[in-house]
Amino acid sequence: MAARGIRLPGTVLGVGLGGFVDGILLHQILQWHHMLSSTGTDRIGVRPYPVDTVPGLRMNTVWDGLFHTVTWLAVLIGLGLLYSRVTGSRGRVWRSRTLWGWILFGWGAFNLVEGLIDHHLLGIHHVRTGPHQLWWDLGFLLLGVLLMLAGWALQRTGGVLDLCRDDEPAR
Repeated sequence: MAARGIRLPGTVLGVGLGGFVDGILLHQILQWHHMLSSTGTDRIGVRPYPVDTVPGLRMNTVWDGLFHTVTWLAVLIGLGLLYSRVTGSRGRVWRSRTLWGWILFGWGAFNLVEGLIDHHLLGIHHVRTGPHQLWWDLGFLLLGVLLMLAGWALQRTGGVLDLCRDDEPAR
């Protein structure tokens, strides 16, 4: 019951933060892929936008920006939900492990959904294109599952602290 109060805010925050890790690390810093970097070989017939041309990179940058906008909105929504849960808790606060567990769970859920849809179903981009791209894509999915399992386990070790009760044991 206590974990349910913070499950949704933590998961939504995790989706947004996981998307930021993907976008900042894989799209911008490492430049392994962009949102449309595998178009032309995708499964839905999107016109090619090669990242080694100025027009292709411009279109990929626009779609990367849209992707970052969605992840930013997820973080804002998660923060709003978290604020509403904390202010409406009437003295109950959640321990950090509970929140961070749900954030990890949300990050893993992001990896699974984004990986299954964009990498496998649509094929609009892959984690890293080339001879081993399937293994990179499967590794991304495996990381998602591991993050979800770790988050689930971590949140179970958390709990709620009732600030209105004097007999609450310290952890």
